[in-house]
Amino acid sequence: MGREPASQPQVPYTVDQLVAVNPYNPDILPDLENYVNEQVSSQTYSLDANLCLLRLYQFEPERMSTQIVARILIKALMAMPAPDFSLCLFLIPERVQMDEQFKSLIVLSHYLETAKFRQFWDEAAKNRHILEVVPGFEQAIQDYAVHVLSLTYQRVPRSVVAEAINIEGVSLDKFIEQRVANSGWVVEGKGELVSLPKNEFNHPELRRTSAAQSIPLDRITRIFPVLG
Repeated sequence: MGREPASQPQVPYTVDQLVAVNPYNPDILPDLENYVNEQVSSQTYSLDANLCLLRLYQFEPERMSTQIVARILIKALMAMPAPDFSLCLFLIPERVQMDEQFKSLIVLSHYLETAKFRQFWDEAAKNRHILEVVPGFEQAIQDYAVHVLSLTYQRVPRSVVAEAINIEGVSLDKFIEQRVANSGWVVEGKGELVSLPKNEFNHPELRRTSAAQSIPLDRITRIFPVLG
């Protein structure tokens, strides 16, 4: 008599697979909550999984963890300039948004969107107990601030850099030195001015040049007779 084939052990689904296969199954809610904590500890990020969890909370409001929601919003802030924070906030009920910690996060988002970095860092200092649970927050916001500066300035005063990234003194010197070595920054004027790499935003002429180069010559020659 033949032996029964050994049963194959079930391979557990990854969170991404769970989200893809059945995103509205409330049974996956604990897995998604654990995944948020994993994103925090491992400094990774999954917008799709977090949005899926927020949608499930809409159907299961009694199971909502405000701690988990706060962590999702903080991770979304760290993803700026992507619009992740607004996408997440849209799925959070207004009554929940009235909680003090969420009101503070919304204010922080506004300051970042409007590049009011001094106000942002002041407000962040008042809410350190909320933000410090997510490693890498400060560095992520500093990277975003540098991104904004690079789109705005050709040359930026050292004092403006200090205000945007909330660093001064020797720490600022080291930050700028690192950017000089790795990001193409150039220090000018006895260290009081920083020249930033050219791009089509801080040098609009590059955008015009790029657009002109993208039009094939034969297409241009066909336009002239039409204009005549």
